[in-house]
Amino acid sequence: MTVLIITHSQDTDSISMVMDAIAARGSQVFRFDTNRFPTEVRLEVYYGKDTERIILNSEQGKLDLQEVSAVWYRRIRMGEDIPKTVNSQLRNASILESRVTVHGAIASIDAFHLDPLHIIRRAEHKQLQLKVARELGIDTPRTLITNNPDAVIQFARECEPGTIAKMLSSFAIYEEDKEKVVFTNPVTSEDLIDLNGLRLCPMTFQELIPKALELRVTVVGQQIFTASVDSQQFENARHDWRRRGLVLLNAWKPYRLPKDVERKLLKLMAYFGLNYGAIDMIVTPDGRYVFLEVNPVGEFFWLEHCPGLPISQAIAEILLKPPISSQDKWQMTEEVKQQKSLTRWIPAPMGSE
Repeated sequence: MTVLIITHSQDTDSISMVMDAIAARGSQVFRFDTNRFPTEVRLEVYYGKDTERIILNSEQGKLDLQEVSAVWYRRIRMGEDIPKTVNSQLRNASILESRVTVHGAIASIDAFHLDPLHIIRRAEHKQLQLKVARELGIDTPRTLITNNPDAVIQFARECEPGTIAKMLSSFAIYEEDKEKVVFTNPVTSEDLIDLNGLRLCPMTFQELIPKALELRVTVVGQQIFTASVDSQQFENARHDWRRRGLVLLNAWKPYRLPKDVERKLLKLMAYFGLNYGAIDMIVTPDGRYVFLEVNPVGEFFWLEHCPGLPISQAIAEILLKPPISSQDKWQMTEEVKQQKSLTRWIPAPMGSE
């Protein structure tokens, strides 16, 4: 079996962990660093009269994508290594053409995908996540997504414990080549006086949920790996544990979710057709489990180190032994039905019972 991993050169230890786990099981794994396409990696897609081929060629060697048994879509940074000295319009056009070329090649691979790109893109919509979670009976925060200052003021009045603000997208500002992430922040009374910035950009507002613990729930197929962290021990991490992410790296502990919560989360994953997802939740002091979001390609590498959850092993297993999709199950059921129907009309051989 051969597994293709779609990623980039600066990805985390997640890649090497899964690659090692696949190799340990005697299978081949090929890493495609998308930032190196088209400058270094070569892709050849050919459709002839009687033949077709999709060949990927890099320093790792040559790979016939028709021989790939599974694809792990992790990250994509298409055309990042194209020199900045190239005319900006031409560079952007090259990146766009490279992206559609690679996406088309990936979509053409007749193999198991963890997960298909179109499924990932749909599942990334946070509003839809909240809607579906509510319909499944999963506890969610009161949420307002708006560019209307009046709506924010009214919402803040309704949320007696307080209000927080965050972005739907992974948003960062770069200054002097340094990444400054926009974290979740509390909304102050001063913030409510001046909301003119909403004219230029909408924001997401949620009720402030008291935290006993924060959970990271990683789902791989039907396996659930949950870890907890006490972010409330640091003043500046109370609203977003990532502010003290490095300090908290060794503070994560294994956690057991209630069975009914696990069942609902699996239903959420099934709704979106996801085989993988990293879910963020809050455990409140009074024992509520509040869903925040699911990231279809969320990180997990630090949970391998502490508290030692074997997530990479689970990913390797599902790539090498994919689950039967609902469509495949339906086709198998129909084939069985047809077979049974045929056997009703086939005369039994002489001498049989």
